[in-house]
Amino acid sequence: MEPTRTLADGVAHALADARERSLSYVADLTDEQLEMPLLDIVNPLRWELGHIAYFAEFWTARHLDGRPPLIANADALYDSARIAHDDRWALPLPSRRDTLTFMQRQLDALLRRIGDAPADARSEYFYRLALYHEDMHGEALLMTRQTVGYPLPALGSKAAKPPSEARRLGDAQIPGGSYLIGAQPEDGFVFDNEQWAHEVEIAPFAIARTAVCNAEYLAFVEAGGYRDERLWSRAGWEWRCAAQAEHPLHWRPAADGWHRRHFERTLPLVPGEPVLHVNWFEANAFCTWAGRRLPSEAEWEVAATGERRRFPWGEAPARPSLANLDGWYGNVVDVAAFARGESPFGCRQMIGNAWEWTATPFGPYPGFAPGPYKEYSEPWFGTHYVLRGGAWSTRARLVTTRWRNFYRPQRRDIIAGLRTCAV
Repeated sequence: MEPTRTLADGVAHALADARERSLSYVADLTDEQLEMPLLDIVNPLRWELGHIAYFAEFWTARHLDGRPPLIANADALYDSARIAHDDRWALPLPSRRDTLTFMQRQLDALLRRIGDAPADARSEYFYRLALYHEDMHGEALLMTRQTVGYPLPALGSKAAKPPSEARRLGDAQIPGGSYLIGAQPEDGFVFDNEQWAHEVEIAPFAIARTAVCNAEYLAFVEAGGYRDERLWSRAGWEWRCAAQAEHPLHWRPAADGWHRRHFERTLPLVPGEPVLHVNWFEANAFCTWAGRRLPSEAEWEVAATGERRRFPWGEAPARPSLANLDGWYGNVVDVAAFARGESPFGCRQMIGNAWEWTATPFGPYPGFAPGPYKEYSEPWFGTHYVLRGGAWSTRARLVTTRWRNFYRPQRRDIIAGLRTCAV
């Protein structure tokens, strides 16, 4: 008789890797640096670390096995559904040392369970829920470091940066028709907002083969785009005036040209790299100025996949020759790089480099039903917009062509840009 298969080979390794990455994002920070100022776009770093472990423990040891929490008051400290954002700064959080001890105890218990338990679909679902939740919070930790200007953390050996390409590639022509978007049961773990695959009718459209680059966006800035109310939606103009925005977040003019802040460093603005840290309002204003528009998320997915596939290039996992993910390069690269990773329609970097805003408000697919983690999607329907594709900071195992990210339209801290369609 063959031995009973366990999940240890895959999920356990991934969970340990996710935890190692999470800890690497704070390992070099002093206790003082961990004490974040109250900002509406970040979490306190000690709270975020404890929340990562709490979430994994809640859905595995507590949910699957009915075990008591490792910390007696864990729900009152770390349940993000119950604790308002601003209240997280006033909580009696464990010390850094005690937080790290809690994280290690939680991970050790989970890895023991995985090693001992036969594989079953229900357990694997919650293991992967914990894994991908940690991956998402890991990216949030990296965004926090960028927001407050801490150095880029060590991400291991980085791949050699692809050369910049001075050419733009024009538009891809996408034929109209009926297309299937969304996830199917055989896709394995999926979040509730990806369920389920359904047909959409798409009119023929043209979409840029590359994301908007710094040179293109700089032309909008220097043409006075941030001062021309006609280019902005009413809500967008109100945001621009309140924020006193004159250019993308982290851009700075200098005597020798424009620069942008990348963590603690100020770097010359590279013309061929994607514009970053623009919000949905800015993306739309740029499109109006350029005589273009944002793609719907359905158009984006069709342009990224052609026929249904997990990645633009096919079913093979991402690697550094195909996409910019996982911190492999430690920064963005030229928007025309990775010809081998383009979609069947010739669109490049539909996965990796920078998240891309779409025109679509975040909402349910037909027949949506919330998953076990009910707070993941449904509370945000109607107030957020969909982004697609992932960024250089996104874990490669997390993102696919169907994966739906979502943020409020005023958020600029995201490592996000845009791709445009012909009107």
